[in-house]
Amino acid sequence: MKLLLLSLSLVFTSLSFGQHISPEALLEKTINYHDPDGKWAKFNRTFTVVMTMPKAPKRSSTITINLPKEHFSVTAVKDSITTAYTLTKQKCTMAYNGVVLDSISAKEKQMSCDRASLYKNYYSYLYGLPMKLKDAGTNLSDKVEQKTFKGKDYLVLKVTYDEAVGSDVWYFYFNPKTYAMEIYQFFKTDNNGQIKPDSGEYILLSEEMLVNGIKMPKVRAWYYNKADKYLGTDTLVEE
Repeated sequence: MKLLLLSLSLVFTSLSFGQHISPEALLEKTINYHDPDGKWAKFNRTFTVVMTMPKAPKRSSTITINLPKEHFSVTAVKDSITTAYTLTKQKCTMAYNGVVLDSISAKEKQMSCDRASLYKNYYSYLYGLPMKLKDAGTNLSDKVEQKTFKGKDYLVLKVTYDEAVGSDVWYFYFNPKTYAMEIYQFFKTDNNGQIKPDSGEYILLSEEMLVNGIKMPKVRAWYYNKADKYLGTDTLVEE
């Protein structure tokens, strides 16, 4: 009987904690799980991501992120085509099948420095999560929610961004025991800032890989929020 009471006490304590933990405390705990030694601020590593999609050839992208030197590059191989973008501070270079392009040639190949910046922001954001949630312009919700997603319970943090950063509304789902980030989800908003329920996507995270001392999701499976339609999967591969 004492054992049963102790078990119930632990359950209720856990539930109570989940209900009362602040967004800031939850963010600190998940960062401590994924980046316990604070490696992200000086991240300097090259890694490869393979994307698979239904009825499309796979794409292999080799990505370098060097935050101290403000350097980013991505070289993507799909079928017989290789594209490369490099940004070092304000300097941008592009190459197509190994040939460096000038601005005119790049335009003909539908490549641009704007696209290079988009890739830099995209990969730095997704592979820098949850640490990137401390960036300027990021607004945490007033409270942590508890939600069940596909039969599993999560602590959920709602995040919005300053207008200059973005208009999407994001939800981050954390394991209530380990604080590992296991899902993220975003929705588009209308002109009044209200969520469009059928918009956006959710991303299921599974497995982990240690990259530069950071626990990163190894597999990310993407789905539309509308009708749970599967989009594709990104997989980190061993170097």
